[in-house]
Amino acid sequence: MVRITEELVRRKAEHNEREIFSLEELSLHQENIERIENLDKWCRQLKILYLQSNLIPRIENVGRLKKLEYLNLALNNVEVIENLEGCESLKKLDLTVNFVGELTSIECLKKNIFFNELYLTGNPCAQYEGYRDYVIATLPYLKTLDGIVVEKSERIQATQNYGVIKARIIAQQIEYRKQRAKEKEEARLEEEKEKLEKEADEREEKEKNPGYDGRWYTDINQEDKVAKAKREAEQLEKEHAKDKEFWESKSVFSPEERVRSHKKQEEQKDRERKKEEAKNPPKPPRRLFNEEGRALNVNESKIDFKLTEDETGNNYLLDYQCYKYLETSLIDVDVQPSYVRIKTKGKIFQLALDQEVNADSSKCERSKITGHLLVIMPKAKQIVKPAVKPSSKGDNKENVNNKEKKKFSKTHEKLEVDEKARKTVDIGGIVKEKSDNIVPPLGSKPLCRTKVERPNSEDFVDNPDVPPLE
Repeated sequence: MVRITEELVRRKAEHNEREIFSLEELSLHQENIERIENLDKWCRQLKILYLQSNLIPRIENVGRLKKLEYLNLALNNVEVIENLEGCESLKKLDLTVNFVGELTSIECLKKNIFFNELYLTGNPCAQYEGYRDYVIATLPYLKTLDGIVVEKSERIQATQNYGVIKARIIAQQIEYRKQRAKEKEEARLEEEKEKLEKEADEREEKEKNPGYDGRWYTDINQEDKVAKAKREAEQLEKEHAKDKEFWESKSVFSPEERVRSHKKQEEQKDRERKKEEAKNPPKPPRRLFNEEGRALNVNESKIDFKLTEDETGNNYLLDYQCYKYLETSLIDVDVQPSYVRIKTKGKIFQLALDQEVNADSSKCERSKITGHLLVIMPKAKQIVKPAVKPSSKGDNKENVNNKEKKKFSKTHEKLEVDEKARKTVDIGGIVKEKSDNIVPPLGSKPLCRTKVERPNSEDFVDNPDVPPLE
């Protein structure tokens, strides 16, 4: 049984931003509703109400809808027109293809001064002799009946013969009540018969499938499996034959038969659904955590991503490359200390993190050009680095000199000499002779090229015939 719930009404009130207290138009057609309820409490401002193609047997709980102007109950199981006296603004009532046999029940609409349009086509009462004249004479404000305008001459003639017409209508109603009682009894017997047949089938199925016989499930041989499949095929064939017989047989036009047909359709849909599930079994629920409680990596949406760190190494940067034209409201981001989860149109993307992050300080940004989603997640353990102070002009000069000295030290290495050797050996002259155009290195003294002559010994004889040594 489908009931009128608040969730259903709000879902149907999308055009009113899901607000029901100010709702003026509501459509609940083809919902398999079996009772009108709660609308007179939640939707007092209703003006138009569509309830066609349901299984409603009675008109009820609409008397407080003072602003209701149009009520559509076509293709339902209504048998009596009732409980409409309180609908002061009612103008139009549609009861096409129902089971209204109590035509005298329309007298409840006599005092509705705005009521001017009625549809009773397809009801048993529409077959009564004098049906149109009786309705026109009973409802003085009616302007249209079954889509045909009521003429003044027609109303005058119906009013003049009202007594005779009403007696004839009442006699036909009595005959219809007897027929309905017979139909109800037949429907009851048919229901009991179906119930007994169903119990017999279940009993036979239990006898064919005995219970535990001392063997484990693994001991069942291939023959038992084949027999089970054969029994299932026979059961399906039997059900198919019953359905075919039901739909091909002639049925009585009655509310009970209509409800029975609806149940048969639901059973067939249920069997078809089970067949599809057997062919394509549902996938097991997606695991997001292992037995130890650690988050697993999941990518149901099959969307590319990149996880990097910023320059400081204190933040995780997740580049989730979602579709450019995907609506942002369809993306749900959840950052936890050990993982990040993103739902895209119900599909889950989850990524486990190596280090814990601060979920409260995390933030998301989406590019308007590419559509990519950037999730910035600060790490819980931050790396602290010394701040670099800005240097003055003097410090800059010293830094430049230090850099030049370092460069010079790399290109010109000094020779280390022991202090004892320094006293005995003259290391000042150990220099490779070069051209006079040698440029001294930066910061060093220029080299002296003047030669120092040694003094002559005491027994030196200067012979002019001997050439000088070079």
